[in-house]
Amino acid sequence: MPRWLNRAFLLALVFVACFQFAHWVFDRLIGLLVNVLVSFFAALAVEPAVDWMARRGMRRGLATGLVLLLVLIAGGGFLLALGSLLVEQLTTIGHNLPRDVDKVVLWVNRTFHTRVDTGDLRNRVLHSGWLRSHLLNGAGSVVGISTTVIGTVFRLFTILLFTFYLAADGPRLRRSLCSMLPPARQAEVLRAWDIAVVKTGGYLYSRALMAVISGVAHYILLQLLGVPFAPALGVWVGLVSQFIPTVGTYLAGALPILIAFTRDPWDALWVLVFVVVYQQFENYLLQPRITARTVDIHPAVAFGSVIAGTALLGVVGALIAIPATATLQGFFSAYVRRYEVIDQRAE
Repeated sequence: MPRWLNRAFLLALVFVACFQFAHWVFDRLIGLLVNVLVSFFAALAVEPAVDWMARRGMRRGLATGLVLLLVLIAGGGFLLALGSLLVEQLTTIGHNLPRDVDKVVLWVNRTFHTRVDTGDLRNRVLHSGWLRSHLLNGAGSVVGISTTVIGTVFRLFTILLFTFYLAADGPRLRRSLCSMLPPARQAEVLRAWDIAVVKTGGYLYSRALMAVISGVAHYILLQLLGVPFAPALGVWVGLVSQFIPTVGTYLAGALPILIAFTRDPWDALWVLVFVVVYQQFENYLLQPRITARTVDIHPAVAFGSVIAGTALLGVVGALIAIPATATLQGFFSAYVRRYEVIDQRAE
């Protein structure tokens, strides 16, 4: 046997053991790493506002806390408005359900010449084993939903805490990172950091501006049509259409169309037409003007980045895919030299 065989076998065992240990550690810490990644992009998004307040004499910690407080207030108001809308609609559905059931049963009896009795149908449903099993399953799922809500609140608190420290101690963090690198590498790190701040902040603020414009436009239409909960629906359309990639427009427009349909089908048709027309106006006129100086990404690249981010990290990856892609694009464009095209065939 060669002399090196025992040593190679021992090194292979050590390598496999280290790999298994690293895999075990990474599997246990993947949730924390995702939270830190989200916190990093959130800190980049709020850093321009924090820097603006810090240049005017406010402490960075106080400025960061103020910005995050405003974000929490806006998010809480949005959830409160949607919660009131949901409760009101469920109450209306529960109040009108017996009358709607009577109408359906009457139509069935007239159309198919049957003799279905509403009271007998109600007793069969209430005393059926199917309803009991679903109630038991629903009672068991309440515990799971409560656990999910508690976990979500804890995760949100963790992200806010990391975001606060990353934004408040941003300059100190950059100095700590650059102190471990040679001067040439320090310049590259600082350039990448500045590009990330500009692109992420620009993406957030441009989306926020378009959300405000979209929300106000849809609120005016819904108010003119007399659709209930016009302010809450306007906020819903503005936020969901701008901050949920790819399918946000369809999710945003479905709810006001449904609410308008319960009042008058013609109102739902007008809302549908307005949603389609406004989407074209936003895609071809509004969005290119607002995002031209912030996040200028080709639609195909943006769509591909969202798909890739969703495949890697789920919903979190979909949310941070576009600013991450814009950061990489801006960083690579600083090192790629472009030349003038002289061949007319390229046109």
